Amino acid sequence: MNAHTDFTALKTRQQTAWASGDYAVIGTTLQIVGEQLAEACDLRFDERVLDVAAGNGNATLAAGRRGCKVTSTDYVPLLLERGAERARAEGLQVDFQTADAEALPFADGSFDVVLSTFGVMFTPDQGRAADEMARVCRPGGRVGLANWTPEGFIGQLFKTLGRHVPPPPDVQPPSRWGVESNLRSFFGDRAASVAVTSKDFNFRYRSAAHFIDVFRTWYGPVHKAFAALPPDKAAALESDMTNLLNSLNRGGAHSLVVPSTYLEVVITRR
Repeated sequence: MNAHTDFTALKTRQQTAWASGDYAVIGTTLQIVGEQLAEACDLRFDERVLDVAAGNGNATLAAGRRGCKVTSTDYVPLLLERGAERARAEGLQVDFQTADAEALPFADGSFDVVLSTFGVMFTPDQGRAADEMARVCRPGGRVGLANWTPEGFIGQLFKTLGRHVPPPPDVQPPSRWGVESNLRSFFGDRAASVAVTSKDFNFRYRSAAHFIDVFRTWYGPVHKAFAALPPDKAAALESDMTNLLNSLNRGGAHSLVVPSTYLEVVITRR
């Protein structure tokens, strides 16, 4: 990334994008990913767990359900409120704290496990975010991640958005976190081991039109992309998204089931 990239300005734009819809509407459908990651990390009762870029708290809830002492962080306060509502409904004791994934306000080695499901991968300074996750994880602890891959549906969706609303120059795509070699580079010699499993999450909607309606209303990046385009160009984006969804649909003519590949990652801290 270019040395002159203004991360502060970029992060402000990202915060605005993620706050522009209500990611919780989408996020709750992804709960199974948090549950599976909690099992992959073999969470233990009373372990100290940090959820980074937690969104509305899928990994947070999964850890809380397993008796962990959970701190849930995000830089969008509204999403933390959504997570807190869910935790209260289940009677889970969780500490919710507004925090930047690139500057975590915790001491070195504060947590046994550090998690992020489809969250930290969207940070603009990717190396810094990886450094911070490794720093706050104790030696022998685990860093657990769920990251969309470049070739999977969500990776292709972001490429489609980028063709219509180009991202800022010099900014690396979030899907870099969905490539095993990049993860090994991010964490370097701080990782004693890196276990990677390729998995699919199935997006289930009535149709391509239903998916697009939900995402352009509630999912910040898609919402902002449509809002930035004049009607004719928005129609072109909608057409491209429709074609992508239909090309991947395995739900038949009367439903939409689109698998999206992600990497489930468990890094043991050296």
